[in-house]
Amino acid sequence: MKPPKLISKVIVMIKFRWETEFQKTEIGEIPRDWEVSTLNSVAYINKRMKMDKNETSEICGFISMEDIPTDGKYPSYKLMSRDGIKSGIEVSQGQILLAKITPSFEHGKMCVVPDIDVNWFATTEVFSIFPKYKNIDKWYLFYLLKQENLRDILEGSMTGTSGRQRVQLSALKSLIIPHPPPAEQARIAAVLSWFDDLIENKKRQNEILENTAMALFKSWFVDFEPFRGEKFVYNEELDREIPEGWEVKPIGGVAEFVKGLSYRSDELADSETEGKIFITLKIFKRGGGFRPEFKYYKGSRYSQEQITADGDLVIALTDMTPDAKVVGAPALVILPPSRNTGVLSLDAAKLNMVEHIKEFLYLYLKDTQEENATFANGANVLHLSLDRFKTGKYVLVPPEPVLRKFHEMVEPLFRKIINNQKEIMVLKKARDALLPLLVFG
Repeated sequence: MKPPKLISKVIVMIKFRWETEFQKTEIGEIPRDWEVSTLNSVAYINKRMKMDKNETSEICGFISMEDIPTDGKYPSYKLMSRDGIKSGIEVSQGQILLAKITPSFEHGKMCVVPDIDVNWFATTEVFSIFPKYKNIDKWYLFYLLKQENLRDILEGSMTGTSGRQRVQLSALKSLIIPHPPPAEQARIAAVLSWFDDLIENKKRQNEILENTAMALFKSWFVDFEPFRGEKFVYNEELDREIPEGWEVKPIGGVAEFVKGLSYRSDELADSETEGKIFITLKIFKRGGGFRPEFKYYKGSRYSQEQITADGDLVIALTDMTPDAKVVGAPALVILPPSRNTGVLSLDAAKLNMVEHIKEFLYLYLKDTQEENATFANGANVLHLSLDRFKTGKYVLVPPEPVLRKFHEMVEPLFRKIINNQKEIMVLKKARDALLPLLVFG
């Protein structure tokens, strides 16, 4: 990572005619040749668009709230028969989808419907937005609606019960926005898209790298492909045959568990500059894996054992999802480039083990996350019973030479994942700093 090169590339891309004259408007000063209007005057909101739909097709695309990214341009989606769609709103290629219900709106869930020739439907919990005129750039609108000040205005309009508040349609329609000349809109969108495209490319690299590591894990330790010439014996704990001489141990005999810090709400900081990186449930992907969504801790009541570093293996101890996809999920910690350490919260535990077993154990726990979740109890909030988990969760332990060889093969993959994720954090920080400066002139 070399930020100076990154910045120089951005400077080369930005060839705006910097304005010397500004005008005062209800949203502040903007360049004199920019205009101000309500969103409703320049965009269709919640309107079905006629865009060459195949009305006879039985295969449709469906975008759920889970499919909409918190940071990215396009959603994942499901292809299904029209009969399989029980509820939803009809949307069209190129429309912007904006989450309107908490907590999805607060998490910044937005996307653009992919340019794929099927009939599209989406969750009812979104607004659909599309430019009315050719002089309004779709991608400029997309990035404009990511701007924090405008989102704060929409959040202030929310009504409803706690946890299920909704942005009012009238507030979205009356939202006052700036829009520069079309060429300027296109240039602004191009610069911000450049960042997002780089971020998406590195995300795809990481998916490929982790899928490669998991495929190798399953080949070696699920299908036993390299060991098929060996003698196999039945193991009662795993209820399957394994190579003779391999061990099966409770996970508590393979790794030491360190529980995180119980904290008070007044010990949480508002930003990275005010506190330490806090490893909470937010960093766990459903089913296992890491995502860079941090809280910040400004207290001092943590122990040395509760400090985390890059590459530490952690496991989620609680869960508020109805399908138990988080509890028992593992992750490898990746800290921002500016930080060397973080602090572990009570929602997670750190696993300490010999270094060459770490990647194996991460992949083992990820591959068996559904079983991990069976050691949890609770109604609305699930809690992993760590004592039962340490004694009742069995782990296949290959011989030392096999573990070391596997470590040598996959460790470089995970090292590359960590480096890519740190570069993603740098790109996001630069993009987010540029966004309000560009979209407001």
